[in-house]
Amino acid sequence: MKLLIKGAHLIDGHHAFNKDIYMENGKIEEIGEDLDCDCQWIDAKGLVLLPAFVDIHAHFRDPGQLDKEDLVTGGMAALKGGYTFVNLMGNTDPVCSNMETINYVRDKARDLDLVEVHQCASITENFDGGSLEHLDRLDKDVRMITDDGKGVASTLSMYRAMEKARDRGIIVMAHAEEMDLTQIDYRLSENLETVRDIYLAKHTGARLHLTHVSTREAIEEIRRGKADGADNITCDVTPHHISMWDKEYRVNPPIRGKEDVEALIEGIKDGTVDAIGTDHAPHTPEDKEKGSPGISGIETSFQICHTHLVKAGHIQMGQLVRLMSENPARILGLNKGRLEKGYDGDVVLVDLDKESQVHPDRFVSKGKNTPFSGLKVQGEIILTIRGGSIKYMSKECGEERLYDNR
Repeated sequence: MKLLIKGAHLIDGHHAFNKDIYMENGKIEEIGEDLDCDCQWIDAKGLVLLPAFVDIHAHFRDPGQLDKEDLVTGGMAALKGGYTFVNLMGNTDPVCSNMETINYVRDKARDLDLVEVHQCASITENFDGGSLEHLDRLDKDVRMITDDGKGVASTLSMYRAMEKARDRGIIVMAHAEEMDLTQIDYRLSENLETVRDIYLAKHTGARLHLTHVSTREAIEEIRRGKADGADNITCDVTPHHISMWDKEYRVNPPIRGKEDVEALIEGIKDGTVDAIGTDHAPHTPEDKEKGSPGISGIETSFQICHTHLVKAGHIQMGQLVRLMSENPARILGLNKGRLEKGYDGDVVLVDLDKESQVHPDRFVSKGKNTPFSGLKVQGEIILTIRGGSIKYMSKECGEERLYDNR
């Protein structure tokens, strides 16, 4: 497979220039001026080329909850949102606590050939809060474990899980929630478990990734931990936690106050925050009405972040690329996220000036649950390319930009 993209403005976390980019056999082969090749090529004049996005936190509900999402609709929604790699949580039915379930997801995703998928295993077996023996039976391709959806209540279990993860080179993704305190004070619940897990990670040396961080106190604890030399700690925030405050929309952790949003954005600006994860959590209308927490956000993530971070003047596009592409790829050990020779040919063409409104009825995802309906956003995904192969093309783009010299 060969593909040439001509005339785009290329931006990654380290460069910004007008050059052509040529991909062959799934990799970036050459970046230069006036490149020519007997292959399919794209006229990208007026568009911006970015490394495709890597979602460090998503739910595709497969197996067991296919009325909410599956690997087909989730994969297509990801591509529409500019993502070519997703890291899936294990709160499926059954829970991803064994290789049989994990391999089901892996094999199905590979056969579909939409996005690349990493399936997390659970920290505790079947989310029981204590059993860890299943961790010894995971294969070497499992890179991350998490009980996302709930915190690990037992400090001793979390400590021992970190020891096992450290010895096997696995990342522990922590959903920081002290479950007994949630009904009393959700802020205190997140803050206390954040502190606990940071100290456990410091003590054990395990790699800890704190996901969907939402409070100013939690960000400050992470900043303090990193300043103390804890280079084994990373974290992510979500698009909805950096763009909304004081809004009654059910997510977990909840939408916080304006001062929390400001603290998260400050954490992005000073490098405390490593990545942006969508926490894509599709639900049926019936489940959402019953109070199921979550946002179907993978299709709107880039638009929300571009509008509220870059267009608002908080950061430059290069830093947004690091948050959505390079850093999550680095955390997960992927050869993605940069526009350089030898990196995977996973790129996305965007029209940064295109203004549109969020219309959930147009989502590819089965989940239409979003608080952003009707919101005006800037930036639109035109093409998503994985391994040098076009996987998504917007209707607005059509095929007028696509040519073939073969």
